[in-house]
Amino acid sequence: MEFKHLNDIEKATKSGQNELFRFGIGLLFVVGVMMYVAMRGEGHGSLMLVIAAMIGGYMAMNIGANDVANNVGPAVGSKAITLAGALIVAAVFEAAGALIAGGDVVETIRNGIIDPTRTGNGDSFIWLMMAALLAGALWLNIATAMGAPVSTTHSIVGAVLGAGIAAQGFDVANWATMGTIAASWVISPILGGVVAAAFLYFIKRSITYKPDMISAGRRMVPLLVAVMAWAFSTYLILKGLNKVWKTDFLNASLTGLVIAIMIYLIVGPLAANKKLTGETPKQSVNQLFTTPLIFSAALLSFAHGANDVANAVGPLAAISDVIVHSGGEVGAKASIPLWVMVVGALGIAIGLGLYGPKVIRTIGSEITELDQMRAYCIAMAAAVTVILASQLGLPVSSTHIAVGGVFGVGFLREYLKSNYARMLEVIKAHHAEDDQAAIDAFMAKFRIASIEEKGHMLTDLKEQAKQSLDPAHFSKLERKGLKKIYRHELVKRSQLLRIGAAWVITVPASALMAALLYYMIRGMMLG
Repeated sequence: MEFKHLNDIEKATKSGQNELFRFGIGLLFVVGVMMYVAMRGEGHGSLMLVIAAMIGGYMAMNIGANDVANNVGPAVGSKAITLAGALIVAAVFEAAGALIAGGDVVETIRNGIIDPTRTGNGDSFIWLMMAALLAGALWLNIATAMGAPVSTTHSIVGAVLGAGIAAQGFDVANWATMGTIAASWVISPILGGVVAAAFLYFIKRSITYKPDMISAGRRMVPLLVAVMAWAFSTYLILKGLNKVWKTDFLNASLTGLVIAIMIYLIVGPLAANKKLTGETPKQSVNQLFTTPLIFSAALLSFAHGANDVANAVGPLAAISDVIVHSGGEVGAKASIPLWVMVVGALGIAIGLGLYGPKVIRTIGSEITELDQMRAYCIAMAAAVTVILASQLGLPVSSTHIAVGGVFGVGFLREYLKSNYARMLEVIKAHHAEDDQAAIDAFMAKFRIASIEEKGHMLTDLKEQAKQSLDPAHFSKLERKGLKKIYRHELVKRSQLLRIGAAWVITVPASALMAALLYYMIRGMMLG
């Protein structure tokens, strides 16, 4: 066999080798968790605890591979930070959030999805929780393979619901709670999209539509960074540090305001003196958002680790509590041992490093094109929407908010581009077809005008046509023909449909898998 053929074979098998390497690292982590729990030897059912820990480690890796991408995907897509840098930042701050500010006690039955007093004896409860944990992990694995960002919370919710119904029937479920969770499927992405689009529109009006974009950026970016500091400080105090610092919204927002003022006083001089090297004014302004985006990715990761990891490993904590501390009795709440939180934190970091890039790329670059300004708007949507929703009592998903923010930014860009194209056609329609010099002169003035001046120019142009002051204006029929604008699609519709479908089926899919797994585990244990 010739060397060139050997090289071809080596190239063909390279991707398989990388996949095998990732699988091997993941397997080593899961085996390490099993060995650690086995050596602890706690409880009369230590074998069941070892198996549950194995599933918990697998679940944690899938959370890292899928859910964490929401926090760093926009920053990576906008090139504010490299993929490798984002993986390191997210892994460190997710683990720190879980270990420093993670919950000591959580409801073992997530958000009251099922009634724990109706789940039968301790053995039945353990089988139920194991089935739920495995089903949630499997669904996250499938979604990650598809590149679809889905909600970890919804995966666990559906799995607990399905296993609970399989164990004790439909009466065990809390359907009111399920109704609020279903509502979050719609509320979360819409709120995220609206908030992100609102911030982007404000940035365009206050910076990118100004004649001197760089001066406007130096003036406005410190204010925008201060608003980000307020939002993230409040968000972090309410959602990330609520286990170690109990406070209300007013005190959290006032603390955030003090931090925001300090940040404004620091960032103002830095933005004024920063050397900008972009090839265009817009690229130069984008450079002012780079550092804030890195901080936002870190803070979002910390809050996610503190707030969501405990919920994700809740079933493992519940199993541990029944086996080790409760003598087989089922309680409404369970303490989370440190080793369970460590499994969650390490598993998330490993899963993110091994399999996270696929979903990060989906959010960062495969839905719509992102730059630093757009990524800033998505990060703000993640923080502001959670704060607003928590005060209004609305159920939201951080995953759906972030992805909704990406779509909101993309659809606003589509609207603005089409609107601008319509304005150009109006200008052309009110000039003679062969008077290109007049059109060019008007367009040169139009492009550097402010938003208000553009509106006045268009109004004056139409008035001149009505009064026949422009003798060469087109007829109504000709103008109608000129106004046919091709729609510029800046959002990939295929991604919208694929991600939307994954969201809709997350709860039923994880519920069905959990029910089947419960019957399988129950049959094996009783057989």
